[in-house]
Amino acid sequence: METTEYSILIVDDSVVVRELLTDRLQYEGFKVQSATNGRSALKIIHRYPFDVILLDIMMPKMNGFEVLTQIKTSPYLRHLPVIMMSSMDDQVGIVKCIRLGAEDYLIKPLDTIMLKARIDACLVRKQWRDKEQAYLAQIKTEQERSNRLLLNILPPPIAERLKKGEQTIADSFDKATVLFADIVDFTRYSSQRPPAEILQTLNKIFCAFDQLASKYDLEKIKTIGDAYMVVGGVPQQRDDHARAIAEMALEMQQIVAHYKANGKPFKIRIGINTGPVVAGVIGRKKFSYDLWGDTVNVASRMEELGKPGAIHTTAETYHQLQAHYQFSDRGFIPVKGKGEMKTYFLTGRK
Repeated sequence: METTEYSILIVDDSVVVRELLTDRLQYEGFKVQSATNGRSALKIIHRYPFDVILLDIMMPKMNGFEVLTQIKTSPYLRHLPVIMMSSMDDQVGIVKCIRLGAEDYLIKPLDTIMLKARIDACLVRKQWRDKEQAYLAQIKTEQERSNRLLLNILPPPIAERLKKGEQTIADSFDKATVLFADIVDFTRYSSQRPPAEILQTLNKIFCAFDQLASKYDLEKIKTIGDAYMVVGGVPQQRDDHARAIAEMALEMQQIVAHYKANGKPFKIRIGINTGPVVAGVIGRKKFSYDLWGDTVNVASRMEELGKPGAIHTTAETYHQLQAHYQFSDRGFIPVKGKGEMKTYFLTGRK
């Protein structure tokens, strides 16, 4: 075995033993340091990396058993190989060393050939252990990366359920508030701009929307082109879901107004509805968390039938918010699949 890359610490209160071992191990190609007692050894171990420790048992101030205990109970040092040395052929002492975690036990005077063989065996085991630890660290890093990616796709409670092995995740919610938003005339704007500029503008707007969703503890569901969908009250139920959505809607208007097309500020069309929804995970390889139900369809219709720069809501949402927000009555309008519906425009806070 090539030894020049390995470092050994000799811990012994005998000058003669330290010098003999140092000379022999340096001759074999090892890097060697020494310590005269247990306390100084621990200080050196914490300052420098070693591959093997040769540790005498009978020493003043702190004996070898105490040093071994501190090494093997340390989360940072417990994998460090330790070979105990003693002039006593004591079975009780040998058993105690093994139980404390020592890799080997040698009786003085040391046979140099046997010592080299025992050190080589420790180094081989250490190499395999180091490879194992590196592999486990790599696995942990990949798991953390996978978890971060999963949390970018799914709400944390849903991700946890998926990791625990739930095959089908579908939940019903009696009350939730759904928001759809669409940037007015963004398609026309896109046809007149380079792709990189379009993507950059849309990304800035949607990133700002994401920050609002986080601020109000809402769940972003998806984006489709220049459309944005978010829900309140899912997957964690809450009583103020409609108010949280209203606050986000009002701030979305302010954000979009900072961006211009042909010298004019962008406008956003927003539709909101409140009611029961079903939420769950769909897909296997490219799964997503999505919403279904009449409430979702009507919220989408509110956006489609709304006006540029306006927040269009159903009567259900209006009743949830009228105590705290100002509205203008739009009256009855025809809604596909629903007939005539009374709707409102949310105009601000009271």
